[in-house]
Amino acid sequence: MTMSRVLDTQPAAVADKAPPPRALPSGPSPTSGIGQPMAPVFTAMAVLVLTVLSLAFARSTDAVAALWGAGGVAVAVWLRTSRGPLYDMCFAGLMVCGLAAGNLLGGNTKGSTFLFTIANMLDIYVAVLMARRFAPTLNLASVAGCSRFLIAAAIIAPLPAAILVGGTLWFGHGANFFDTAQTWWFGHAISIAVIGSFGLTVTRREIVRLRAPARAAEAVVLLGLLLVATLLIFGMQSLPISFVILPLLLLIAVRLRLLGVTTALVIIAIVAIGGSMMGYGPYSKVFNATDRAMMAQLLVLFGYLPILLVAALLEERDRLSDRAKAGQVRAERASEAKSRLLANVAHEIKSPVGGIIGIGELWRAGQLGATTQTQAEMADMLVKTARQVEALAHDLLDVARAESGAVKVELRPTDVPGVLDDVRRATALRPEAQGIRIDVVSEGDGLVALTDSQRLAQVVSNLTSNAVKYGGAGGVVTLRASRIHDGVRVEVIDRGPGLSPEKQAQLFEPFNRLGLERSTVEGHGIGLALAKRLVELQGGTIGVTSTPGEGAVFWVELPAA
Repeated sequence: MTMSRVLDTQPAAVADKAPPPRALPSGPSPTSGIGQPMAPVFTAMAVLVLTVLSLAFARSTDAVAALWGAGGVAVAVWLRTSRGPLYDMCFAGLMVCGLAAGNLLGGNTKGSTFLFTIANMLDIYVAVLMARRFAPTLNLASVAGCSRFLIAAAIIAPLPAAILVGGTLWFGHGANFFDTAQTWWFGHAISIAVIGSFGLTVTRREIVRLRAPARAAEAVVLLGLLLVATLLIFGMQSLPISFVILPLLLLIAVRLRLLGVTTALVIIAIVAIGGSMMGYGPYSKVFNATDRAMMAQLLVLFGYLPILLVAALLEERDRLSDRAKAGQVRAERASEAKSRLLANVAHEIKSPVGGIIGIGELWRAGQLGATTQTQAEMADMLVKTARQVEALAHDLLDVARAESGAVKVELRPTDVPGVLDDVRRATALRPEAQGIRIDVVSEGDGLVALTDSQRLAQVVSNLTSNAVKYGGAGGVVTLRASRIHDGVRVEVIDRGPGLSPEKQAQLFEPFNRLGLERSTVEGHGIGLALAKRLVELQGGTIGVTSTPGEGAVFWVELPAA
């Protein structure tokens, strides 16, 4: 009786009651197609066929095959479809049946079949355990994940079975332990490293990539060229063109990434090892088939397999690049939203603040009625505070406009010393500049920059105001203009306490007052950020040079007219 019929016979009260939620199994989630319930059955059939083919065409040392694909297929499918302990037991049982049947059909005796089935299952099970332990995400699209899988599942996992087979055949049949264990290890390591990696990289994302006709055609052409080159090199007696394999593999890694490289490695492993065992290729002069197989195995493992790490590195770079682009888009959207908010806030502040200033000035002048001295002082404080808020609103609006590109600059030849002198006179009238000498120094003639004079004056005025407020303890602020190789340099120099490297790195961040929020020095932390935006709009650069205790030099470099 099926489960659906059993459920239909239950009482309505029981049937309507929702079953408790089941926890999802840990491990990799099954993908479309591979994770279907019939996957273990199909895998067992594939293992049977691959076992027969390997024993029929790839035996090289004491009935041990140098080319073994069954293990890689079993490991890849097991890792991709695992659903819990019960599933693992069923999968392992089917693999045992497939391996045993394949060994018997391949001509092995019952004793050999028992030994090789146990050894192959040991290979597969240890590889699955090692992969789950050291590469649990099964993500080969990173250098770390790919390296862990190759080392744990492909290099280390086949060692116990290789020792078991080598020792058993040596003890029972007098076979050479080293040759037998070596051939087993090489063959199974290549199987898991190449075919196992191929099975893990066949994902929905990779398949979607190949749906584009241009990409599919490119894959066919590149893999076809590789197949032809491999056949010419390892399918003939002597054709010295083996140097073309690595460039083709690198090109496939660049263009087709992991799936392309794993497919190419499958092609190379089959043709290179198979052709070498048949007496073709660069190792045809080696008389012993075992030695020829070993040379080909070494070539695949240490000559071509490392390209898989190159493809993993490129995949990792692509992923990081995509994340960086997504982060940049989010940051740009957030910056646009912030600029709109600043512009709206500044615009909404200006009108009521203007009204407050007007009322305060009327109150102070006595036009709203007779005022006492205390009331006049309060009116002065009101007007002063309101003008500070008005200046902040103007700065906020300028910052928002500069970040959104709404600020227009008219670049024209500008006499830089004249701008510095205008700034000096305007700054000297401020109350905070009392007792501070402001000098203007012009080094050389022809100090004409291609800039917007109004915006340059705004920038220099901001830097000079900061020098007076924060570095005025030295008593002197110097505005210097000099010629550089391709422009004009403006420096605002103070003899104040200077800035540490940490504070210099934060200077041009909006609303960052470097810990002076509670000081008596007035400011809002947006002047330097605005100055930076305005200088960049004029094609210049701005920076600071300072040593703690020795003052600071804020500089602006602009192109010469």
